[in-house]
Amino acid sequence: MMQDHNCSIDFVKSPFLVQEWRSSDRRGNRRERLRLDMIQTPSFNYHDADIIIFNTGHWWTHQKTYKGKNYFQEGRKVYNRLEVNEAYKKALWTWAKWVDSNINGSHTRVFFGGYSASHFRKGKWDSGGHCHEERQPVTNDTLLKPYPLMMKILESVISEMKTPVFYLNITRMTGYRKDGHPSVYRTPNVHQRIPGIIQDCSHWCLPGVPDSWNELFYATYLLSHHDLSSNN
Repeated sequence: MMQDHNCSIDFVKSPFLVQEWRSSDRRGNRRERLRLDMIQTPSFNYHDADIIIFNTGHWWTHQKTYKGKNYFQEGRKVYNRLEVNEAYKKALWTWAKWVDSNINGSHTRVFFGGYSASHFRKGKWDSGGHCHEERQPVTNDTLLKPYPLMMKILESVISEMKTPVFYLNITRMTGYRKDGHPSVYRTPNVHQRIPGIIQDCSHWCLPGVPDSWNELFYATYLLSHHDLSSNN
C-alpha cells in the first residue's frame, strides 16, 4: 500500500496465466500438468482494479513445455503430445475469455507486456550457451532473431477481444540489447566474473532495459486515457 499516493500495487505470480496443477500418484511420483482451460485462481480478486498488467511468454520457452508429453490438459483430456505454440494459443484464449467476461473495460485498463529476448550463443543456458562479454547492442537488423511466433499469436488473440487491451511490445526493442543481461557478472562483485556461475540471459541489469519498459508503460497509460475517452 502506497499511502502517499492512495494506491496499492499487487504482484501475482502467474507465469502461464492458466492453472498449473501439482500432484503425486500412488507411488509418490510428482506430476505437473497445465490446465489450458482454467485461468489461474488468484485472478478473480482483481476484477475492480484500475489497472491490470498481464504477461506470459518466457516460461513457455522452458524445457518442460517443449517436452510436452502428458503435461497439457484441457477438460478431462490430457494431451500425450501437443505443440507448445498450440498450447500457448489455447491458454491465451482462456485468458481472453476470462477478461472479456469479468473485466469492465470502461473502468479497468488492461495492459499486456510481450516477453523479452534472450541472446544465448553457441547453445542454450544449460548446454554451453552464453551471453557474457557483450558490450555493444545490435546495430545491424539482419543480426536480429526472427520475430517470435508466440508474439504473433498474442497479437492475433488481442485483436479479436471485445475488451480494449493495450499491448506493450518489448520483444523487438529488447532484441537489440544483447549487452544488457547480467550474464555471469552478478553479486558480490558485479564487475568480476564468478567462476562456475550459471549464465543469466533471461533477466536484465538495473538500471537498464527495464527502465525503458517503464517509460513505455507510462506513455501507453497516458495514451489509454485519450483512447478510452474517445470511444466513450
